[in-house]
Amino acid sequence: MISVYSEIGTLQTVLLHRPGRELENLTPASLDRLLFDDIPYLKVAVEEHDYFAEVLRKEGVEVLYITDLVGEALEANPEVKPTFIKRFIDEAQVKSDKLRKKLTEHLENMPVKKMVAAMIEGIRTKDLPSFHENSIMDMLELEYPFYTDPMPNILFQRDPFASIGRGASLHRMHTWIRHRESIFSEYVLRYHPRFKKSKIPFYYSRNEGESIEGGDILVLNEKTLAIGISARTNPYAIEKLARKVFKHEEGIETVLAMNIPKTRAFMHLDTVLTQVDYGMFTVHPNILKGLTIFEIRRDQDDISIRKISEPLEETLSKHLKRPVELIHCGGDDVVHSEREQWSDGANTLALAPGKVVAYSRNHVTNKLMRDKGVEVIEIPSSELSRGRGGPRCMSMPIVRKPL
Repeated sequence: MISVYSEIGTLQTVLLHRPGRELENLTPASLDRLLFDDIPYLKVAVEEHDYFAEVLRKEGVEVLYITDLVGEALEANPEVKPTFIKRFIDEAQVKSDKLRKKLTEHLENMPVKKMVAAMIEGIRTKDLPSFHENSIMDMLELEYPFYTDPMPNILFQRDPFASIGRGASLHRMHTWIRHRESIFSEYVLRYHPRFKKSKIPFYYSRNEGESIEGGDILVLNEKTLAIGISARTNPYAIEKLARKVFKHEEGIETVLAMNIPKTRAFMHLDTVLTQVDYGMFTVHPNILKGLTIFEIRRDQDDISIRKISEPLEETLSKHLKRPVELIHCGGDDVVHSEREQWSDGANTLALAPGKVVAYSRNHVTNKLMRDKGVEVIEIPSSELSRGRGGPRCMSMPIVRKPL
């Protein structure tokens, strides 16, 4: 089941992806294409991620891995495996009919868990030594070392879907290179024995025309969502999601659409705003000046939208029904603020009210949180931070205790 009605309720179950060989299949030439800024060192990235997972387990959190769940879903429902493979190849944008057939055979002949790993790592041309080109398209395919690109961004399990109340929004990712990630999420939520019986309601479809990503969705409480209008989340998608949520999730009455700058540094709303306690948030101060918020509410059979001109803390305070304090990422020092926001100083994962996981490198922001009484559990991030995503980005809560 899914049950997430806040950002800070005690975390009980979380979904992660342990980094794999997909990071070693990054090259300088493919970084832009694959949406990475640098090449993490896999050995250390795995050590850091394992440390993160162990911190969660020590706090009593059940840790699930997307690769395990996909494999278990396909093993429990072998009849859906051919469609899963076809959709993967379709969305990897493989054009050659001959290559599509060869890739299908290659994947079908693998044990399920090995197949899932191969899909994420990327299928290289050397993996199919018996394949020979016999057309212009086949020859063009061979100029690139991969038949299907690696999926390094699957590290960020926050994005392909979002847990909202008792349901999920299943996302159309902004860039085609990430489209395959939500196939994995869909098959887990539809076919894994853990979720299949609960008949999870879906508030958004990955087949929709407009993109939306989970890093832009914050579940503020049982009545309110905040969603970023970002470089990766389209305002029309937010309106569609609002309509579905209002229809199916009885308690939610308001969606706050926050228009944030469309830059690489401000990729998603959760890179500039996360909740750390009942009335406390980390925020990157650069978004506060001129932030536009639109309040979307139920309106009989449709929605009503109005533009809000009040400061962010006033809007949050009104919907949380308590005073709100904003902790500036990096404090008021411009250099610290920009440096720590770049390494996800504002991107915290709440384990419970007033207890968060944060990257150790963001020492200024972490101290500011501690000074306000927040318990900060630090994790190492010399390699994980190269992907431009913090603890919240890497994790998808499945169950949180109600506040």
